[in-house]
Amino acid sequence: MTNKRNIYWYCQIFGWAFFVIVNSIFLGLSYQTTVKDYLFYFLTMPIGIGISHVYRLIIIKQKVLNFKIPLQLFLIIVFSIIKAIVFFFMTVGLSKMFGLIETDLSYVYISSSVINFTVVFCLWNVIYFGFQYFQNYKRTEISSLRYLAASRESELNNLKAQLNPHFMFNSMNSIRALVDEDPAKAKIAITQLSNILRNTLLMDKGKEILLKDEINLVKDYLNLEHIRYEERLSYEFKIADDVLNCKIPPFIIQTQVENAIKHGISKLPGNGNIIIEAFKLLNVLKVKVSNTGKLNNETPLTGVGFKNSIQRLELLYGIDGKIFINELHNFVVVEINIPIK
Repeated sequence: MTNKRNIYWYCQIFGWAFFVIVNSIFLGLSYQTTVKDYLFYFLTMPIGIGISHVYRLIIIKQKVLNFKIPLQLFLIIVFSIIKAIVFFFMTVGLSKMFGLIETDLSYVYISSSVINFTVVFCLWNVIYFGFQYFQNYKRTEISSLRYLAASRESELNNLKAQLNPHFMFNSMNSIRALVDEDPAKAKIAITQLSNILRNTLLMDKGKEILLKDEINLVKDYLNLEHIRYEERLSYEFKIADDVLNCKIPPFIIQTQVENAIKHGISKLPGNGNIIIEAFKLLNVLKVKVSNTGKLNNETPLTGVGFKNSIQRLELLYGIDGKIFINELHNFVVVEINIPIK
């Protein structure tokens, strides 16, 4: 607020000083001037500042800026004429009081002076109202962006919270299948699950995490699932070293790996393979999760994990965050594009 007030006074002083100097220069070029003539013009500076400042106080008190635009334009013209008349007679009155003007004023001189001063005050209005509209526009835009950011933050948190029960359900199902078949492996699986949950709690704190942290989580999860599927599941990581510190949304790879197991590996009699790749192409991080199997076009992949990934990518990166799914050489391939910041 203080900075805005300072700007206002700087504009007032320099604006009216510029008006006085320009008029004095043209006066000196057009007529034979005396010291009294220059004093007359310099007298207009404090009068102009005073009138325009009182006018500003009226605008603020009456909340003119909240009026409809046509009414504001009408008031600007009316008040500019009123201010010009007041300005003219105040300057002339003070000048006569100090003996700066001795001749009588003609109607033509009065009319032309009032018209000229009306133009000056209209210009003052244009600058002042324009500045106010610009400030209001910025405030409105900032408020809109804050609201949008808050709503997106809330939506992202909801989406992220949605994944935790989904992830837990899949993990507990894996352990439940082992309890009767192999209690020893079930114990190992519970230990691995605790490690996964510890990492998950750390991931929950931010909108983005490092790729290497997500990869560690995926490795723990695949180790857990390998206990359940044994030779039916094999996996491979192809992660470029220069992308390990890139940031990605939490669980964005994890959910695709879960889908690969649920919709692909679990339906195969054996020799199921999952390949996780990550590399940089220009300014885009490309992540691919491929699994042995075929894409069922009649029932497209629209489960919680996939739809959740689409929404989070869109919220975080707009049109630059994309996810695709297709079939290639007996593999279902999910490709994720994330812009590198």
